[in-house]
Amino acid sequence: MTNIIVVLPKLEDAKGLKNILVRNGFQVTGVCTTGAQAISQADGLHDGIVICSYKMMDMVYDQLHECLPGGFEMLLLASQRLVNECYGNDIVCLSMPLKVNDLIDTVNMITEGIERRRRRLRKQPRARTAGQEAVIKEAKELLMARNHMTEEEAHRYLQRCSMDSGTNVVETAQMVLSLMGGP
Repeated sequence: MTNIIVVLPKLEDAKGLKNILVRNGFQVTGVCTTGAQAISQADGLHDGIVICSYKMMDMVYDQLHECLPGGFEMLLLASQRLVNECYGNDIVCLSMPLKVNDLIDTVNMITEGIERRRRRLRKQPRARTAGQEAVIKEAKELLMARNHMTEEEAHRYLQRCSMDSGTNVVETAQMVLSLMGGP
């Protein structure tokens, strides 16, 4: 589920918007009246959508946008004049007065974009730290020295053992080092 934070200066308006979103199947993580509250809630999350008005009690939308964590998208609800000023800064805008269907369709569109980004990130291989690379290299060198393997053979051996045991290659390399007397 995509996290949604609603930030409007009037709490009643924010709760009303939350109710509309919840009735349409969205999970609203937080309802706030200030940008600082929204930033605080967003800091504990990886990604999501912040739905806000042009001006909150303590800041305007672009200040909030600058302070949000990287995975967050912003949906700005503002007058048509202000929406025209906001183009080109990767903030999605809806003009007021708000139509519920436009809101739901726009939130769906942003949610799908976030889901695509999550899937893409999941497919990328995780980068190993220098320490992890050193453990793998040390295990390969130990296998090469003791079992007279080439580097490629030692690497394939670690991969095979990793798959057979259901652990990752770094854990397998650590097991090889502990079993074969390495540090």
